[in-house]
Amino acid sequence: MRASDRAYRALRTEILEGELPAGTVLAEVEQSLRLGVSRTPLREALARLSSEALVSTHSGRGVVVTDVSIERVNELFEVRQALEEQAARLAARRRDPAVFEALQIEFRRAHELLENGESGLREYYELVARLDEAIDSAVRNEFLVSTLAGVRTHIARIRRLSADNPERLREAAREHLTIVDAIVDGSESLAAHATQLHLYRSLRNITESLSTQSLSTESLSTESFTTQVRTP
Repeated sequence: MRASDRAYRALRTEILEGELPAGTVLAEVEQSLRLGVSRTPLREALARLSSEALVSTHSGRGVVVTDVSIERVNELFEVRQALEEQAARLAARRRDPAVFEALQIEFRRAHELLENGESGLREYYELVARLDEAIDSAVRNEFLVSTLAGVRTHIARIRRLSADNPERLREAAREHLTIVDAIVDGSESLAAHATQLHLYRSLRNITESLSTQSLSTESLSTESFTTQVRTP
């Protein structure tokens, strides 16, 4: 594997997993030493991350991990809704029933995965990823699939920034099953509607979670400032 590819994959994973949070400055010298690559392949890796809007260049600061604001989340979901609803319609029209029937069986037991802690949660997200892959394969439209891939990069990051609400996860599992049922039945309108409902509820959960985190941060900052003012 080329050094630039290795650096790109390492940084991308760390950003998506939240190990490099928003606002982190990716200094060339520091990151080159840490990743064990020279500065040229590191710059290539950073350029790729910039094209995915995972990092951006700021005057006086250098390359910084991009922020995830509620405004950006709303913009992302506007695009996601249009793409995923159409993908669901096409999947229902062009699907291989056997593929989605197998997924249907797994989603009927998804609630069991969500009761098995971290390992079960990982398996659930892997199941959702396999559903995405099955839909991508069924639509048979490389332009739609490639555009969706870019959107999902940011969805994966946002998912980790928002709290894993157990009730929301159970609700989402039921929504995914409804989508799969519609695709199995070949119902384009129901597949699109079920996808729309799922995305609406997902967006609501994410924005509520991010709002709560923002309020908590502001509260801590105010408390810290008050303490400093009162300290003689």
